[in-house]
Amino acid sequence: MKDPLFEPITINTLAVKNRIYLPAMHLNMADNFEVTDRLIAFYEERARGGAGMICVGYATIDEFSGNTLNIGAHRDEFVPGLSRLSDAITSNGARSCVQLNHSGRYNFSFFLDGKQPVAPSAIASRMTRETPRALETGEIEDIIQNFAKAAKRVKDAGYDAVEVLHGTGYLISEFLSPLTNCREDEYGGSFENRMRFGLRVMETIRDHVGPGFPVLVRMNGNDFMAGGQGRDELREYARALVDRAGVDALCINVGWHEARVPQITTAVPRGAFAYLSRGIKEVADVPVIASHRINDPETAREMIADGMCDMVAMARSLIADPFLPEKAKTVREKEIIHCVACAQGCFDNLFKLKHIECLCNPVAGYERERILNKTESPKKVMVIGGGAAGMNAAIAAADRGHAVALFEKLDHLGGQLYLAAAPPGRAEFAELARDLETQVKCRNIQVYLNHTVTGDVIKKESPDKIILATGGKPMTPPIPGIELPHVVQAWAVLGKKALTGRRVVVVGGGAVGVETALFLAEKGTLSGEALKFLTVNRAEDAETLYELCVKGTKKVTLIEMIDKIGKDFGKTTRWGMMQDVSRFGIDTRVATKALEITKTGIRVETGDNAVAEIPADTVVIAAGARPDNSLEALIREMGIPVSVVGDANAIGQAFDAVHQGFMAGAEI
Repeated sequence: MKDPLFEPITINTLAVKNRIYLPAMHLNMADNFEVTDRLIAFYEERARGGAGMICVGYATIDEFSGNTLNIGAHRDEFVPGLSRLSDAITSNGARSCVQLNHSGRYNFSFFLDGKQPVAPSAIASRMTRETPRALETGEIEDIIQNFAKAAKRVKDAGYDAVEVLHGTGYLISEFLSPLTNCREDEYGGSFENRMRFGLRVMETIRDHVGPGFPVLVRMNGNDFMAGGQGRDELREYARALVDRAGVDALCINVGWHEARVPQITTAVPRGAFAYLSRGIKEVADVPVIASHRINDPETAREMIADGMCDMVAMARSLIADPFLPEKAKTVREKEIIHCVACAQGCFDNLFKLKHIECLCNPVAGYERERILNKTESPKKVMVIGGGAAGMNAAIAAADRGHAVALFEKLDHLGGQLYLAAAPPGRAEFAELARDLETQVKCRNIQVYLNHTVTGDVIKKESPDKIILATGGKPMTPPIPGIELPHVVQAWAVLGKKALTGRRVVVVGGGAVGVETALFLAEKGTLSGEALKFLTVNRAEDAETLYELCVKGTKKVTLIEMIDKIGKDFGKTTRWGMMQDVSRFGIDTRVATKALEITKTGIRVETGDNAVAEIPADTVVIAAGARPDNSLEALIREMGIPVSVVGDANAIGQAFDAVHQGFMAGAEI
């Protein structure tokens, strides 16, 4: 039977070898709008990995449309760099495309030398906290022409297609939405008028690039904005783009950046938004590309086979594993490293004005620097600890040609990744643990489980180099009463090694505390399977079902000494977690210090120096962790070179463990 994922497809006159589309992503790799070697290396790797079509960008169409970290397409001087990038993609077997966009009110005056961003109307952005300047009619015409001129540059630079972003809260969607368009001229008011700008952009582009050049649009299937545009209006817009503006394909994304529905984080189920591409496909007779949280070939091929879409956009999936397409095509799917949708290295880095990186793939963004060449002097390497840091260290060292032995005291590899996977919506971290274990098995790495390493074990192994990746231990703060039997550690709760009562107080409001509180607050709520059964059979009304999904059987209180909960979450993840803390009814108390744990609860001191007791059947300690590196001194005494990585070195995130482990193995 043919694999629908690897059936060719035609867009206008362009033949694409498979149905995997790498959509445009912010990478922060351009330099003053110019294409860089880093950018080229990143996309070369994805083209070699087997993607059918790669869209780069977004690219700017004028000075107000982006910033210097974007690829430039607004001046002729950028064409040579664009050509280099196109050549890198097409010479490695993929079709090439550039996405054009104007950020509108999503731009920052910081990037515009203090000038105001522009938009259809002077309505402040919740994301930038700035108010844009309303465009004059003549300026609108200039922008339309600028889009078309940029598209012609894309064609002249040798690309196979051009895409224009019409969604996500950027300029074209700002014209389309009643939330941001209050104009009273021909570009505002009725839906027909609000469509005018986007349709004219596409019509003018077509005039400039000709009838045979593929022109795509990336648009929302639902903007998820209260009072904004849902499926019906956007389906009508999709039909107009195809029937009236001659668009050749539609790539469907979801939500504006300001929307309160998670879109790319691990809480979003795989393929959750396929229903939106299906809705567009029902009204538009062109190839439709589905987007968001499609991180494995099986989900992708089912969506295509079931008529939900014609192609799949796999963005962060191909950051995590550039060779996902090739592995799927050659029956090696078990070897894929799946994106866990943490957003720590990709999306969060953008806010830091750093180029993208990846928790799952320490080479992403460093394709030219982190090349694992075979060593000319193989060594015997001992890795102690089989978590994220240890496995990545073992993998990198083995790829360098060293003889590697990996020791783990538990009966399985994965370490704290399995604890990270325990809270609701975080199961992808367990997938990463299994993926890394598979990578270890694919190499000639000796694995010893249930092995507690001692000096005698090290002497017997007689390694040339040791990488110590023994992780951390939960901290036990000096709170009177902490020895009482109803006090447990958060790690024990997440590891399902401790039961809790109905009333639970979690001490510590960092990431682990929040995740533990959510893990407990979900107890007794409806599962997804149960919700579908009850909904299909109309057993309860929608409001009752919602309540049963978010109201569990435990009363959970979360206390934190400082004035902020979840401070160590990444920016992309934190708002969604805090939203869940609220909707699941967790009682959060900041600036609250634990004084004493009693048999019936916990005494606390609040910011105003008031003392109170919170009743509790169980007290859960989530007070952080400390490095577990007791072997380091012994190893150094034995005179064996050692690198200490991950939490054994300093408590950090999984991202830090992965990258430190990789570098330790790569540098031997």
